[in-house]
Amino acid sequence: MAFSASGRGGRGLLFPAAAAAVVLVLVGAAPAAGCYPRVFSFGDSLADTGNYAFVYGNNSNPALRLPYGETFFHRPTGRFSDGRIVVDFIADTLGLPFVPPYLSGRSAEDFACGANFAVGGATALSPAFFRDRGFDGMGNRVHLDMEMKWFRELLDLLCPGNLAGCSNMMNQSLFLIGEIGGNDYNIPLISRVPFEKIRTFTPSVVAKISSTITELIQLGAKTLVVPGNLPIGCVPKYLMMFKSDKEEDYEPHTGCLRWMNKFSRYHNKLLMKELKKLRKLHPGVTIIYADYYGAAMEIFLSPEQYGIEYPLVACCGGGGPHGVSPTGGCGYGEYTVCNNPEKYGSWDGFHPSEAAYRAIAMGLLRGSYTQPPMASTTGSCPQLAELDSSAEYKPLYDM
Repeated sequence: MAFSASGRGGRGLLFPAAAAAVVLVLVGAAPAAGCYPRVFSFGDSLADTGNYAFVYGNNSNPALRLPYGETFFHRPTGRFSDGRIVVDFIADTLGLPFVPPYLSGRSAEDFACGANFAVGGATALSPAFFRDRGFDGMGNRVHLDMEMKWFRELLDLLCPGNLAGCSNMMNQSLFLIGEIGGNDYNIPLISRVPFEKIRTFTPSVVAKISSTITELIQLGAKTLVVPGNLPIGCVPKYLMMFKSDKEEDYEPHTGCLRWMNKFSRYHNKLLMKELKKLRKLHPGVTIIYADYYGAAMEIFLSPEQYGIEYPLVACCGGGGPHGVSPTGGCGYGEYTVCNNPEKYGSWDGFHPSEAAYRAIAMGLLRGSYTQPPMASTTGSCPQLAELDSSAEYKPLYDM
């Protein structure tokens, strides 16, 4: 994709003296009460707070139009949900404003509390990786290397000519590396690439996430949260696409597709092993694994504790037993929108509802589904300490 954030109008309007003053504010401020003063986020549609519109155009996806965003914002924001997503709940808990999409900013002041580089549809690996392996269905989409390029451009903006001046900012910030990698599997799955071939992509996906973490550490990052993959066997779209007459293809307690969830656990297991290696290589850095899988499975195993009545049904979609159909979807074709999105686990058949995102975020913030627990890494962050759970972290698979 021939696209660069550096060409956006307005950046050159920040005068040197003003830029220097902003940089002092950004890099010189101490974290309030031991919390993180800013958040930097990378990822795909599960983390995008609005970059998609700047990359692909303001009306190129139903997510850029109502009914997306109707629950909390009452307008479309570029988030692929009816409301807030995980990064929003994390920022709010830390007492920060919602993390702005990087491509919406023009000056250093716009990023005083961080920036979000995630883009809907982004992959960990570049399209060239897939073309080299005989799959040309990725197009020219954003990937992790591009998001890191934007981050380096931001550092140049915040600390022009002297990246060392950003060291305090880097070591005081919270970095969210994902969720990313899901689309490296989703797009081939939808295109009916043989599953055995898709499974061979996983080591490369994890290696790309690992190299991105390493690069951020080299730039000065000290606290990184790295989410695993969601249980994709519980995604309504996949429940429709891969419907089976065999009872053994489904998990008895959730109704999710067993083989797809097994694949999610495979990705997550490789990722956790890689994070364990990185912790040994960088003992002065806190690398937190965010178990999106475990946190989400709580919704499918015990939906009633979150007020969710239809965990495997899309609120907005084309009908059918899971709220999805082959001919329509949320925002296009013939579709319907439920009256109470908070009672649904999925918003559009592919992305969680705000209610589900909230449940996942609370599982992470309480420490139940982060390793090590987020509250234990901040020292004196009252917001997280109040949420801290005494429950021991118990992953659904071996570390």
